[in-house]
Order: sequence, then C-alpha cells, then structure tokens
Amino acid sequence: MTIYSLHANRGKSQILATFDSPKGVASSTVTSLSSPDLAAPIVDALNRISALATVPLSVFDHREGKVNEYPQRHLAALTDREARADLLVGAHSLWYEYVCLELHRALSDLDAATAAVPPPVLTAITVELETEARELRNALAEYSEGVDVPETDERRDWDFGHPFVAYDGGMEMLGTEMREQLDRAEDGISSEERARAVANLRVLVTAHAQCSSEQTALDSRPLSIFSEPYDSDGYYLSVHTPEPRKGEAASWEIEIGHWESDDPEDEDCGSATGSSDVRCELPGPPSADGLTRLLDEVERQPAILAKWAGTHVGASLDGTEFAVTHSYDD
Repeated sequence: MTIYSLHANRGKSQILATFDSPKGVASSTVTSLSSPDLAAPIVDALNRISALATVPLSVFDHREGKVNEYPQRHLAALTDREARADLLVGAHSLWYEYVCLELHRALSDLDAATAAVPPPVLTAITVELETEARELRNALAEYSEGVDVPETDERRDWDFGHPFVAYDGGMEMLGTEMREQLDRAEDGISSEERARAVANLRVLVTAHAQCSSEQTALDSRPLSIFSEPYDSDGYYLSVHTPEPRKGEAASWEIEIGHWESDDPEDEDCGSATGSSDVRCELPGPPSADGLTRLLDEVERQPAILAKWAGTHVGASLDGTEFAVTHSYDD
C-alpha cells in the first residue's frame, strides 16, 4: 500500500509515505527526527509492516484447487497492541501464518526503533499505522463488498494483484515461489497436521531470525535450516522440521554432514556431494531458543562440526542437549 523513505530536510531526517492516490502517486510527511540513525530503522520497520499487511490481501489462496481470499485478521495488530498475540496463534495456512509471524517481528522492531523518540514522533507513527489500516479496510470493503468509499485527495488507492509496497527482492517470504512451495508442503494434510506444521514453522523461523550467523539459510524445500560457516573444513549442519504428511510419527531432525569431492583428483573441488555423518532424531519439538543456541555455537566454533560428526549413537553433541540417534559410519 505504501512505501516509506528517508529524506534530509533543513538539518533533520524526514520520513515520507508515498502511495497511489486518485491523482496519481502522492507523498505525505509522517514525521521528522533529529538524525538518520534514529529514522532509518523506523523506515525499515514501516516498509516491512506495510508489505506484510498488504500482500496477503493482494493475492488469492489457491490451495486445494480453490480460489479464496486470505484473512484480514492481521490488520488489527497494526492499531491494537493486544491483537498482536493473535498473529502467533492461527493455523490458516503455512504461508499466511509465516507472514503473520514476520509482521509480529516487524511491529516489535518498530517498538524497539521508537523506544527513545520524542512523544510527538511516536504519536505521528501511531497515526500513520492507523491510516494504513483504515485505508486498507476501506479499499477491501469497496473491492469485496461494493461499499462506496469517499474520493478524497488523501485516499490511498489499492489495486488487487499490484500492491504498491517495497518487498520485491527483499522479503522472500512474500514471493509467489515461497507461497507455492509452502502450499505444496501442506497439500492434502488434515487440519490437525496443518496446526502442527504451522507450530513447527514458527519455531524454525524464529530460531533462524534469532541466530547470529550470516551463513545460516532458511529453506522451504523442505522446511529446514542449513548452516555452513567459514572455517568449518567442509562440514555443515542442517535442521529439518517433520514432514506434515507423516503426522505424529514424524520427528525433528538435526544432521551433521560434510562435502566429498565428486572427483578426488580435482584439487580445486569443482563439485561436491554432501555425505551425512550423524543424525539426531528429537523426541519432541525443540524450542526456538535451543536451536538458536545450537546455531550460534556453530558460528562461534565452526570446527566443532567435525567433532560432532564423530559422536557415537546415544551420546549428545558436545555442549548441547541433542543426542545422536543414528551414525552413518556404523
């Protein structure tokens, strides 16, 4: 719906909101701050909030061959702090609940970014979020129910299928590819299995967001985390969520492996294939904090992966609570 940007103006840092209006692209001043260091994280959080709030309203839910609209319940969190808790408890679909989780994080980041700003600035940002939510609701009412919306110069136009937000290339979870991959992951599962899969997704995404490693990647095919830090001597770690279709029989898995050159005589190792060393099948869902500690330990001590790779069945990965249940060398 809106793109936020930072502009220098008379010695201050001005936050602008740019949006489509009945007269074309328009801009309005949200607020001004004393320095770009204070304003930049606010602009970042506002852009993420706008994208995460708008995109689910701008695409169709095609799961199970149907054409439905995604829920609007996430909009309440923009203006009602108590409604934020609802962003973490739904089970509509893997993709929608992923977006709600990221919206919750963006709102929390906005809180952190505005913790030290003067009260008038905080009031202006609150008014901006109220405006964004109101204009989206008005546009949806007009689009879905045919409700007439007054034509004013301040109106923010919304076009289904073409959300005017800055997310392309910077928010992978909002892209079509991610949505389709998550839809395929839950295809044909029951509502109970979907609820478990959503809960697992929240743990995985939260752990990935909390960890300090820049070499840790979140993958949606299947839902997993992959970590291969520098100086790991070719060893890597992966964390896999249970496959939704396997129900309660499936378990979380942590795996340690290493790369083996496809051509032993190739000194440059032009191509390599992953070879698993040990696997930990967890007796229950891990906590996001527990996985974060695991990933941060790998970041601090990349060489520990080689040590973990030699762990015997029944023993825990050194310094962790995760016990090895299978060794590929046995």
